[in-house]
Amino acid sequence: MEHQFLTVKAVANYLNVHTDTIYALVRENEIPHFRIRSKILFSQVAIDNWIYEQQAN
Repeated sequence: MEHQFLTVKAVANYLNVHTDTIYALVRENEIPHFRIRSKILFSQVAIDNWIYEQQAN
């Protein structure tokens, strides 16, 4: 299975929110993400699971 990794801009587009919202979620550690040096990345699978969990709450 090939993993898809998304940038802040791609996640913002995917969730239909501003990039500032994504940065705020990252700062508060409220959205699953990881860093490679200064670059913030997101696993597509982890984001989809996070969305599902948000809907369940």
